[in-house]
Amino acid sequence: MADEHYPEDLKYHPEHDWARVEGDTATLGITWFAQDALGEIVFFEPPAVGTTISRDAAYAEVESVKAVSEVIAPLSGEIIEVNDALADAPETINDDPYDAGWMVKVKLSDPAEADALMDVGAYRQHLDEGA
Repeated sequence: MADEHYPEDLKYHPEHDWARVEGDTATLGITWFAQDALGEIVFFEPPAVGTTISRDAAYAEVESVKAVSEVIAPLSGEIIEVNDALADAPETINDDPYDAGWMVKVKLSDPAEADALMDVGAYRQHLDEGA
């Protein structure tokens, strides 16, 4: 498992999801906190490319040795790429949640939605408040 960290360049959703926004696209995944709470991840069920996702709604599922959990979209848009490597190695989400463990890439329908997400300082405060 990765050591606890939260990259400065990401935006964070209260449900422990992250977004790396680059223009009108974003890469999405779950935070270190989320993967740690889930435990060993054994399966990732992504949406199909072309699927439209909505901010604050579930778009995928991860299964761990503890439970099946929904992955919540921090931003709205259309799935343009799925991390196919997770099909054979879902534990990558535990090992490297921000880089190799990314889940999907999205063409954003409203890039301004990112303004409502937390920066790393606000997300750490969210965690400290017992999120």
